Amino acid sequence: MAVGGDGRPAAPLHRFLSAFLRYQTHVYAFVQLVANPFPGFTGRRGSYPVELDTPLPERQNRWKTGFRILLAFPAMAVSGALATSAYVAAIFAWFYALIRGRVPKGLRNLGAFQLRYQAQLFGYLVLLTDRYPYSGPSAGGQMELSAPTPTPQPS
Repeated sequence: MAVGGDGRPAAPLHRFLSAFLRYQTHVYAFVQLVANPFPGFTGRRGSYPVELDTPLPERQNRWKTGFRILLAFPAMAVSGALATSAYVAAIFAWFYALIRGRVPKGLRNLGAFQLRYQAQLFGYLVLLTDRYPYSGPSAGGQMELSAPTPTPQPS
């Protein structure tokens, strides 16, 4: 990624990668049964029930940037484990949804948690942000993923 003289990513590339990451998150949300409608092809903000907020271009530490791929190995292992569990949960959620007509909140939340962590990792790897992926229960001031609220089902 091209980095300007002040240590910030180039604005057009940052915009493109943000839209790509947002669209990728929308597609995975649909595949993992976290959100219902199939996403559009633009990756625009506010165009899908699961929304990813990416930070504006910010100055990045050059030392961290130089060793970013090595620093990301533990986060990639965590992301892989979360992805495996989220895809298994999506399979169970699909069978549950066939019978009950809805996805259990816990399985949906696991998928949303995995999507948030994956988006943080991707943003870290492609220099959208200088912050290391955070795996705690709240976003910790990093890229936010807002999952849809469950709609009440008629009894």
